[in-house]
Order: sequence, then C-alpha cells, then structure tokens
Amino acid sequence: MMAFSMNSRSPFINIRNLRKIYPTKGGEVCALQDVTFDVFRGEFITLVGPSGCGKTTLLKIISGLLTKTDGELLFSTKGDFDPTRDVGMVFQRPVLLKWRSIVENVLLPVEILRLDRQRYYSKAMELLQLVGLEGFEKSYPNELSGGMQQRASISRALIHNPQLLLMDEPFGALDALTREKMNLEILHIWQETGKTVLFVTHGIQEAVFLADRVIVLSARPARMVAAIDVNLPRPRTMEMKAEKEFGRLCLEIYRLLEEK
Repeated sequence: MMAFSMNSRSPFINIRNLRKIYPTKGGEVCALQDVTFDVFRGEFITLVGPSGCGKTTLLKIISGLLTKTDGELLFSTKGDFDPTRDVGMVFQRPVLLKWRSIVENVLLPVEILRLDRQRYYSKAMELLQLVGLEGFEKSYPNELSGGMQQRASISRALIHNPQLLLMDEPFGALDALTREKMNLEILHIWQETGKTVLFVTHGIQEAVFLADRVIVLSARPARMVAAIDVNLPRPRTMEMKAEKEFGRLCLEIYRLLEEK
C-alpha cells in the first residue's frame, strides 16, 4: 500500500513517473521506473532501498548531474531553479581538497560561482561555528577526524545558501558512535537553517530518526513502494529509539523492503 503525506501547501519538488535508463554495451539498464512523490519546503526526507536500486541516480537527476529519460521533475520557485546555485550536495566521503585549509574548502563554491569572497568569508566562519569547527578553520583535512571532515563538507554545501540540500549516505563511512553524533548534528543544522533535505541512507533506524517522511524504494529498477510519515516529536533524542512507535516504524519499513 502506498501512503502519501497529505499537505495543503504546494510542493517544492514535484516528481511524477520519473524514469532513468542507462545505455550499456549489452543493451539498456533501467535504474528508475515510475518514481512519484512530492517534497515540501523545509521537509527532511530520507530515501531507503536495497543497494544499487537507484537512490543515488535519483539524487543526481534532482541535482542536475544526470538527465531523466522520462517523467516530470518540477521545482516550484519564484524564478528559474538553477541546480548549480540552488542545490548543495554532500557525498558519502567529504571530498575535501587536501592542499586547502578547511575554510578554503568551504569557500570553494563561492569561487566557482564567482560570488563576493569577502562577504562569504564571514558566512563560512559562521557555518564552521554552527557545525562545531570553530578554531579549526586554518587546519587541513588530514588534521581532522572523519566526522569533522564531513562537518566541513556540510558547511561547504551550505555556503552559497542553496534552497535544497542533497545528502548521499553522508555518514556511511563513519563508525557507529560518530554516526549517531552526526545524526544529531545534521538535525541541529537543519533546524537552524530551515533547508529542504533529501537524505539517502541504507540504515532504517537512521532514516526514521531523521525524517519527516521516509520514501521506500524497491530493488532496481527503483519503484515507489511507500512514503511513510514519521510523526515522532522534535527535537529528536537518542532515547526516542527505545520508544514503541520508533520500533514500529522501523519494523514496517523493514517488512516493506523485505517484501520488495
């Protein structure tokens, strides 16, 4: 059964029957098939599905890095939606330039977009303070832990004030304790900035803990299985994971994935 969140607002992102086919030497590979859901401004959406099902492909289409084969992808904005300007992307690994200091890594999109460096330098310092990296702005990536590097990459994704933040398994390479801390950190950042977030994860508990809604996708080609509303109170706490409703939601998603 497919459950869609009822919302009277106009969606920020409208995805209808999205399809992606990759040409290969052996023929064609369908990565996405008839994916349909809406995203509303300020929502935190998590995407879960089996490995290789097409979650990253979906994010790349939304970000403009890939073109869709068929279907609709519409953005509701006052002007044209430019992915270069309006999307911030965080990958599984920080992908920081080792020869640049942390603040210089954060400022990289400012240089690419040819924005006023002097104006955005103070914004970079504010973001580093927000993510708990105050005092590390002159450090280099190899002097920071993996979690600290990922915090810097999140700051980099936010520096140009994008409308949309896309996160592709950003904490997948971290140890369990650091990952839990980063979950709390990204919720704090989200609450402070009010950004719309799409977050890909393999972790069912992580998906439920972070999200307003969890989008469940099938094995490749990825199809829409369900959109599960997460009505747990905010701010979220680690103690919440012991509550009955949290466990029920995790079990529901697990069963949906197992069936598909």
